[in-house]
Amino acid sequence: MHLIDWLIVALPVLVLLFIGYRVQSHVKGVADFLAGGRVAGRYVLCVSAGEAAIGLISVVGMFEFYFRTGVALYFWQHLSELAGLIMALTGFMIYRYRETRALTMAQFFEVRYSRNFRIFTGILAFMTGVVNYALFPAVGGRFLMYFCGLPDTFPFLGFDVDTFGFLMAFFLCVALFIVLLGGQLTTMVTDCVQGLFGYIGFGIITVCIFSIFSYDQIGEAMLDRPEGESFLNPFDIGNFTDFNFLYVFIGLIGLVYGRMSWQGTQGFNSAATSPHEQKMAAVLGTWRSGFTYITIILMALAAYTFLNHPDFSAGASNVHQELTSRINFDNPTTTETIRNQMMVPVALREIFPIGVTGVFVAMMIFLLISTDTSYLHSWGSIFIQDVVMPLRKKPITPERQILFLRLAILGIAIFAWFFSMYFGQVTYILMFFALTGSIYVGGAGIVIIGGLYSRRGTTIGAWAAMITGATLGVTGFLGQKFWSTHVYPWLDKTSPNFLVSLKSGLEGLGSKLPFVNWEVNEINFPITGQEVMLITIVSSTIVYFVVSLLTCREPYNLDKMLHRGEYNREHKQVSRPTTKRSLIGRIVSIDEEYTRGDRILAWSVFGYTIFKLLTFAFVAIWNLAFGIWSDQAWLNYFKYFTIPVLLGIGAITSVWFFIGGTWDLRRLFKNLKNIKRNIYDNGQVIGDQNAEDICFADVETTEKPAERIINKDNR
Repeated sequence: MHLIDWLIVALPVLVLLFIGYRVQSHVKGVADFLAGGRVAGRYVLCVSAGEAAIGLISVVGMFEFYFRTGVALYFWQHLSELAGLIMALTGFMIYRYRETRALTMAQFFEVRYSRNFRIFTGILAFMTGVVNYALFPAVGGRFLMYFCGLPDTFPFLGFDVDTFGFLMAFFLCVALFIVLLGGQLTTMVTDCVQGLFGYIGFGIITVCIFSIFSYDQIGEAMLDRPEGESFLNPFDIGNFTDFNFLYVFIGLIGLVYGRMSWQGTQGFNSAATSPHEQKMAAVLGTWRSGFTYITIILMALAAYTFLNHPDFSAGASNVHQELTSRINFDNPTTTETIRNQMMVPVALREIFPIGVTGVFVAMMIFLLISTDTSYLHSWGSIFIQDVVMPLRKKPITPERQILFLRLAILGIAIFAWFFSMYFGQVTYILMFFALTGSIYVGGAGIVIIGGLYSRRGTTIGAWAAMITGATLGVTGFLGQKFWSTHVYPWLDKTSPNFLVSLKSGLEGLGSKLPFVNWEVNEINFPITGQEVMLITIVSSTIVYFVVSLLTCREPYNLDKMLHRGEYNREHKQVSRPTTKRSLIGRIVSIDEEYTRGDRILAWSVFGYTIFKLLTFAFVAIWNLAFGIWSDQAWLNYFKYFTIPVLLGIGAITSVWFFIGGTWDLRRLFKNLKNIKRNIYDNGQVIGDQNAEDICFADVETTEKPAERIINKDNR
């Protein structure tokens, strides 16, 4: 890294810290710390939530994915766009959740099910979330260490300091500085600023890649693939094992089922000024992601070309030598896993020139910080709001509640450092996400959907679904982690006949299922993390519906929970369309809440997505009906259609969102000055209602009636 690169990295980070320091003065209540005061507009939410959701670890995970599969599987990922479009336009789950006015998902669980269920799910979400997050600092620290070419140790005051541990600690401290100042408010504002910078950064990197590599070089590298492992032909991927069509199909199911289940960025789910604004932020999100993902794909393909095309053989040799000499763990599986993770970053370091290297590192640090702040805030909030607070017998002041939240966030950061320092990863990042996520998401998805949309869902059904999902998820996680070191050796020693039967049964069943390779060996757990996720989803869904139907005694009052009809405390019921709408109109879900600009936005998103889906359907049907295209034809499709469309849309939306995000930030601070705060808007539930609903009249007061209600309930 040149001095210019270090300056490009340092200046934006310093600006970010200054912004975080200035924003914290607006935090004046618990709801500000937990949900940014519920005053965020659609552009702030879209840009900041998108920045937090990607993260450096996700970028490295996508590097692994596309470095192994090229763009063949990307073609099938178009299937998810229709589901994403419908969910965004209809506000599936997110609109109703915002109507509940819950500050955390488990608070909604207490309102809908019970307090004990809230505590149980809070503990489960917290534990799985912390384990999932605790790998983030490791990937971030290792990425910076290898990309910047830093040594394993450096001298300081006569001691050899571990570079990996120092980098993790340093950036955790940066994230702590931001999130401890103002919680969700400072997190959301700084994430938005980082996202705006990202639009510029991704544009610079894209231009750089096409100035270094020609289409011919990238195409030649991708065409040189064995049969069944094509990087271009989506109908020639039969030999892919971990990442294949089944992986994409399960991801499609998880996209719908787990839309709001994973709580890593839960603070954004309740931060909008209204349910409609929350919905429109999701609609905007369908535009935002395209440019980001195509740039990440291009970086992975550039690295693959650099490492496999003869024109770059000298540089490729340097990359392989460095990875071989530096990555050597006691566990050979961990060694191979880390080598796969660092392959693309180290190659990109050789590719990018001075200046672009600094921009790339700055973007990755921003992604690292944005995810750290959001996840630290989310898991700390869940622990205090959904575990500690429901167990307390007496209410506490807002100041002490915020103090507890800050202490929990600090504790999670400390745990994450130790976990990342000593945990040996044995699978791909995206598979690790699926494994750890399945423990909570496997059951939570159907519990959320049933709770928001079904009057027949019961507390007993929710308990049964969550326990089923958690049990299967934990089994898969432990099996993946300890299979090669403990489980397989123990089975081989104590029950060889059972091991033979297991091998025969799983491999026989796997051979009958498409894209399934359940090979039993001493190295890898036979079932992938994505497959574990599917098993937990199907099992939990069946259990929820069966148990709920058997135990339901009377329908649940959804209107009361969603503040509709007579329970609309602001007496501003949104009128629903009285005229019959067409099928397309119902799908687009335009109603009286939509302004003219909202309608244009909704129809443009709908039109663009339908255009891409019709193109996808035409190409797929043509190949099935008239013969599969050659790899060269698929290369032309990628070159002349996919790349121009995505980059063109990306250029337009980058300018659009940069302007919209900047304007929305100004409006956010204006809203913060005008909002009326309710001291009981703290996430507490009384009976089956939010405390702020019961104490709605006592805004910004400490009047005795509301206090007596809370104390009585706690007793």
